[in-house]
Order: sequence, then structure tokens, then C-alpha cells
Amino acid sequence: MPNRLAQATSPYLLQHADNPVDWYPWGEEAFAEARRRDVPVLLSVGYAACHWCHVMAHESFEDEQTARIMNANFVNIKVDREERPDVDTVYMEATQAMTGQGGWPMTVFATPDGAPFYCGTYFPREHFQRLLLGVSQAWRADRVGVIDQGKRVVDALSAPRSLPGGPPPDDAALARAVELLAADYDQLNGGYGSAPKFPPSMVMEFLLRHHARVGDDAGADAARMVRHTAEAMARGGMYDQLGGGFARYSVDAAWVVPHFEKMLYDNALLLRCYTHLWRQTGDGLARRIALETADWMVAELRTDEGGFASALDADSEGEEGRYYVWTRPQLREVLGEEDGDWAADLFAVTEEGTFEHGTSVLQLRADPDDPRRYARVRDSLRRARAERVRPARDDKVVTAWNGLAIAGLAEAGALLDRPDLVDRARETARLLVDRHYADGRLVRASRDGVAGPSAGVLEDYADLAEGLLALHAVTGEPEWVGICGALLETVLTRFSDGSGGFYDTADDAESLFNRPQDFTDNATPSGWTAAAGALLSYAALTGSSRHRDAAEAALGVVAKLAEKAPRFAGWGLAVAEAFLAGPLEIAVVGPVEDPATGELHRTALLATAPGAVVTRGDGVDDGGIGLLRDRSPVGGHPAAYVCRNFTCRLPVTTVDSLTAELAGART
Repeated sequence: MPNRLAQATSPYLLQHADNPVDWYPWGEEAFAEARRRDVPVLLSVGYAACHWCHVMAHESFEDEQTARIMNANFVNIKVDREERPDVDTVYMEATQAMTGQGGWPMTVFATPDGAPFYCGTYFPREHFQRLLLGVSQAWRADRVGVIDQGKRVVDALSAPRSLPGGPPPDDAALARAVELLAADYDQLNGGYGSAPKFPPSMVMEFLLRHHARVGDDAGADAARMVRHTAEAMARGGMYDQLGGGFARYSVDAAWVVPHFEKMLYDNALLLRCYTHLWRQTGDGLARRIALETADWMVAELRTDEGGFASALDADSEGEEGRYYVWTRPQLREVLGEEDGDWAADLFAVTEEGTFEHGTSVLQLRADPDDPRRYARVRDSLRRARAERVRPARDDKVVTAWNGLAIAGLAEAGALLDRPDLVDRARETARLLVDRHYADGRLVRASRDGVAGPSAGVLEDYADLAEGLLALHAVTGEPEWVGICGALLETVLTRFSDGSGGFYDTADDAESLFNRPQDFTDNATPSGWTAAAGALLSYAALTGSSRHRDAAEAALGVVAKLAEKAPRFAGWGLAVAEAFLAGPLEIAVVGPVEDPATGELHRTALLATAPGAVVTRGDGVDDGGIGLLRDRSPVGGHPAAYVCRNFTCRLPVTTVDSLTAELAGART
């Protein structure tokens, strides 16, 4: 019989709707019931594509005996961390403080008032059963001690924090950040650290911007790290060599074996990164990977309503990676002996296997010697794989991650001559504005076009604002700038901490035992630095000193991170590069239907200046965009204005002269 989760919108909660566990969704009803029964709360947090969440669900939450223990002794709450990142953040902080590590599924025991007193992650069934009985016994035998433990945790995590402030990073600080990154760089395999190894999307964006600002000599290390890492990831097993798109991370240092779940946010960030790498270097591999990633996103994650689903599962048929891996006999069966052996060598499929049970993850360590044969073989393998049981898809549309997708698709479509991708970005923006947004406020997610119950958090406002600004840059449509301004007004009035930074939740959001606040990047840009980036770009478009001042204040924290932990401040450092560079402002004016206007506009979009802001108008109506005000064609010809802080050079009317202006505008 389905439990209370059967009415949820979250695919993760729905995965547990038929458990024998008497689950509650997060909410006051659950805590009121814990107080009425005088029992602790068991909080289980995860997400739909999480492999170890599935393992614990199969072992424990589907087990009748375990469920009886849970139901008899606890009020059990299931939370989708992607719908409620605020709940996840505050309890993950407690988990990390108590255990020194974190991860999902996250398992938290709390008082009926929500104070955590014992935390962990995945527990095997027998261990979990003993833990349940032990915690229940402690609650009955030492209630005062347990409650006191929860109070100490809450007090420690709620204590006022002294956050670093000051000016944004200067040139020396950004150069030092590159030096620290180079010292931590894996010279053999690319990327940072050992294993597991995550795609350093935001660090790569910073390094690209740094190289663009300082030039080939001073930025040589930055450029080398980006190109090496980008190629290593694209040729390894973390990239799907048949279908496109990147898995969450590599379990090894050499990018051979991935953790197979595929997340929208990773692919949206990497799409933009590879597009920018192509823009800066003309690298053919970067172009191919960008387009294949965009096409994979549209084919596999796009929903009927025009948004993008959150993730594909790591598992199918109960096994991680089963959909993606191959053996040499399987290749021969599909392709025949000759092509099968050729494909096995090309894709590094070995007799002993590179993954589990003698299977191998496909890699492409070198370009094929016969491109036509490669295309034929790849197409045959892709069709054969499509007959396998596909991984499940988490269909919820998360505002922040769709904002990242809008930015990546819009820029890739404009720069790589794929107007259909710009159309997909526009459709996603329309969905978010129509279904996720009302009266300046956002919801976190929707499913099947129906808005979910959770309020948007800072990253939702900031990443959607970033996406809308990118969409405006490639389309010239003024609507997106107006909506961005309303979103950023909410950021400034509802999320500000009063000292130049931001909280993750609005001032009228549900009150938790701690109001989360984080300025470091994780899998995505922090809401704090994403807001700084959107504020800076909006200021450059509109001339608003208020928004520029807010961006500058928010970047103060990045200077300290640049000195100590640049790997966890990639987006903040990228925004700091844009701040130091101006950013450059480019206004193109002329009739929309005039090809010369389009050529100037494309040239402007190809500018590599860090965080360059581009707008386009017809020279008649500025659409309320300050950068277009009083800008007009010159001598009847479309014109481009290159500016910094609204101080503009003389307008130019040819592609060659605009290219020269952009080259001379580097600081």
C-alpha cells in the first residue's frame, strides 16, 4: 500500500512511495507527529539518480523487518536534496561536523524539534538495524543527554560567522590562484587531485578568462591546463563516446571509469566551457564535444514542456553502468569479427575489462584512422545500445540548472551555427518564466509542467538571471533583461546578509535551525558568486552603479579563496576576471534583417574578453537597455560600439575594424 509519498512531485520521493516504511515528506506534520509520539526523527536525504541511495533503499527501506523497526521507533522523513537544497545543506553541515565526511544517502537522527544528534550516510542493512535499535534505546534511557547533544550541535552550527570581506581579487591575486592551481595539477592525466576526480568546469572557465585577459605569455599555464583537461575528459570513459554527454565524475585519476549518473548541471556547465574553449582556440575537439553534449541534452533530458530533466540514473536492471559498458564478444556480435576487433582496439575494450565483470567503458584515446568506418561503427553500436534497458530519468525541472542550460545552449547555438539550440534555450526560458516565476519570486522545481511546493533558493535566481543575460546577448530580445532585473531585485532585497554577501535562502523562507550561507563552489557555482556574476553583467548592460557595487562587495570573499582554495572558487575567480577587465561592453545597432548587423553581432559574440557583455538593437528603440541608449547606425550602416564602464570608443562599421577594436581592448 502506498505511503504518504505517493502524492509527492519529486521522482526521488515517488521511488519510495511503495516502501513499507511509513515515510513523511518534509514538513511540520512530521515533526508534530514526532512530538506527539515522543520519538526521534529519522531524516533520510538523497536524490533520484544516486546509486548508493538505491542500494540502501533496496537493502533497508524495502525490507519489512527494517521498516518495522523504523516505524515503531521513529517518525521517518524522506527529503529530495535537489528540491530542498536548504534542508540538505544544514543537515549535511551537521553530518560533516560530526563524522568528518558527507555524501548521499544522508542519514540523520534528530529530536522532534529538528536538532541533529547523530549523523551518517549509507549503512548496510544489518548495521542500520543495530543503529536504529541503539538510537532508540539511547532516546529512552538518556533523553537528556541526547537532547543536549542536539542542542550543542545546533549552537555550534548557528554561531555567528566572521566572513572574509574586502576588495575583489586584484591582478596579483588572480595570478597567484593560477600558480596554486598549477601546483595541484595532475600533469599526467589532467584535472586536480587524484580520485575520485570531478570535472573542474568553473575552474576551467576562470583559466580561460585569465588567459584571455593577460595573453599568451603570462597565461600559458592557464591555457595549457584547460586544453589538457578538456581533451583528457573528452577522450576518457567519463564522456559517453556513443551518445555524448558527461557522467558525474571519474572514480579513478585517469578518467577511465565514471560514476555513471549523468547530471544536467554538469553537462550544462561543460557545454559552455567547451564552447568557450573553441571560441578562444578554434580547437576542433572542443567544438565536437560541445555540439555532441548539446545534442545529448536535447535528446535525452528535454521534457515535453520544453525544460530539461535533472538527471539520468547510474543504474539499469539493478546494476550500475550496465547500459554503457561492453565486452569484446558483444562488439563482435553487433559489428562482426573484423569491425568488432577494430572497435575494441579503438575504444580500449580489453579482454579483462576496465570495469566490472570483464566489461569495459568505452574510451577514445586517439582519433580514428578511418573516420567513415568510425561513423558507421559508432552508429551501429548506438542503435544496438538503444535496445538495452535504459537508465531511469529524474524528470523534475530545477530552475537553477535550467538557467545553466539556457546559457550553454544559447551560446553554443550562436557561436557554433546551430540556431535550433538557441530556440531550445528560448523555449526553456519561456517555460521557467511562465511556470516557475510570479511576482518576482521563483519556485525551485516543476514536474510535468506543474510547479512544485519548494521556494527558489539563491542559486535559482542567480543562475536563471545568468541564463537570461546570455540569451539576450545572442537574440537581442529585451524581455529577458527586464526579467533578469526583477530577479536581481529579489536577490538584493531578500537574500542580502547586510554586509555584502548573500544567504542561500530568502528572508521569508522556512526557518531551519541554521540559515545556510556558502560562497564556495561545489558541483555548481555557489549562489553567492553566481549572483555576483549576474549583478556585474546586468550593471554593464544597464549602467546601474547599484548592481555593480553589489557585485564588487560580493567578490570580496573571493580574494581570500584565491589565496587558499582556488579549486573551490572557480566561478568567483571567473567573475573577478570580468570585474578586472571591465567587463567589456559591446553594443551592435542596425536593422535586424540586415546581414551586416548579423555579421557584426556574431563578431561581438566571438569576443574572448572576460565576461564581455553583448547587446543588439535596431537603433530606434533601446528596449530600456542603457548600453543601447543614444547608439545608432553610422552613415546608414550598422555599427558596433566597444565600451568599458559606458565609456565608448568610436563606433565601427566593418567586421575587420570591430575585430581590431576587440583585440586592442584587452587590459
